[in-house]
Amino acid sequence: QVQLVESGGGLVQAGGSLRLSCAPSTRTSRYYPMGWFRQAPGKEREFVAGISVSGSFTDYVDSVKGRFTISRDNSKDTMYLQMNSLKPEDTANYYCAAQYGTRFIPNSPSPYWGQGTQVTVSS
Repeated sequence: QVQLVESGGGLVQAGGSLRLSCAPSTRTSRYYPMGWFRQAPGKEREFVAGISVSGSFTDYVDSVKGRFTISRDNSKDTMYLQMNSLKPEDTANYYCAAQYGTRFIPNSPSPYWGQGTQVTVSS
């Protein structure tokens, strides 16, 4: 069982930046492909970005391409989401997830999830 903990959320003005982190509180997550999802009030959960076990392969939803960067440091057992040029529509609760395999597949089941960290972007 992998328990994930997100951190780094907060309130930022439009155009600003935040970096989210995701680390396991129990067993290591370095052998799992991982990803970020977000859910805004009244909306369905949305895939944001995914990264392979090695970090060589990444994937993004179109709305964040060029603004967000997913990365991982397996020596620190931590995954990151660098968010630049934030927009009010990026406001959501952001969750990290881990799944089995080598590459993160957005529509595949992710058995391990964090509790989420809130990101609020003011206009």
